[in-house]
Amino acid sequence: MGINEEPLMWVEKYRPKNLDEVIGLHDIVESLKAFMRNPKTMPHLMLTGVPGTGKTTIALAIAHELYGKNWRNFTLELNASDERGIDTVRDRIKDFSRYSRSGFGDIPFALIILDESDQMTGPAQTALRRIMEIGSRTSRFILICNQSSKIIEPIQSRCAIFRFSRVDRQAMKEHLQEIAKKEKVELQPEAAERIVEYSEGDLRHAINALQTAAAYKEGVVDEKTVSLVIGEASPIQVQKMIRKALYGDFMESRKTMYEIMGSYGFSGSEIIRQIQRELFKMSDITPEQKADLSNIIGEYDYRLTQGANSDIQLSALLAQFAKYGKDIEENYAAK
Repeated sequence: MGINEEPLMWVEKYRPKNLDEVIGLHDIVESLKAFMRNPKTMPHLMLTGVPGTGKTTIALAIAHELYGKNWRNFTLELNASDERGIDTVRDRIKDFSRYSRSGFGDIPFALIILDESDQMTGPAQTALRRIMEIGSRTSRFILICNQSSKIIEPIQSRCAIFRFSRVDRQAMKEHLQEIAKKEKVELQPEAAERIVEYSEGDLRHAINALQTAAAYKEGVVDEKTVSLVIGEASPIQVQKMIRKALYGDFMESRKTMYEIMGSYGFSGSEIIRQIQRELFKMSDITPEQKADLSNIIGEYDYRLTQGANSDIQLSALLAQFAKYGKDIEENYAAK
């Protein structure tokens, strides 16, 4: 691939280049824009939250906003999960701070982005605290982490902390449709809903799933293709299987189970995980019943981890559901 070609991964191809392009993080973006209007006031930053919510995207957007096309010359990116030793903190970060001490135009500092900073060792964090303290005139740090509680308090106190929540479902669907349109792919609404449901607010996972599904079936992404790509059956089909069992139709429930296994090639453990997930979405089952059924699921999930036969255990699970449903019906009739 030539150096001027666009990246193949859509998650990089459509990564926002500035703060205005960031979706679903309005309050955080507006706060950061205030720093961009007067960069000299920008403190060290800590971006914390679950994966795929835009932390790295925001950090890179800040670099673009500050330095424009020269952002790579004044930005050092490190991944602490790969480079977590004390030597990295003392050498690479310290050397870069010295090298970039002249700043860029009216911006008197260079930018150091430290991803997965909560994976740094204790001694490395202690060294980092000292470097942040000494080098604050020539450097600004952006620490990215999933759990801020793993960062020592002296570092936290030196940062403005921004907490990221999961991306809004509607904003995610709209963004996926925009990407699909640009790639000349028809993303069917049901397929978009499945991707959003699967990703659970992780936009990176959602975009990767969309790209994989688009490659699987050229020109159109439908719900079945998404199910194949993400390794999950249709939620409607799984809920149908659960209801048939609970209403006493064990044979039909078992037939649906085999249809799912045959159509998607899922393992027993994968089907059990989805049964658990879909069970808690079913509004016609009470919380107490869900708790009882979860105990049944847990028993058969454990058996599968011990190497038991998938067909036998899944059939037995559905038989237990049928028995549970019958017991409930008899209890109601007796009242």
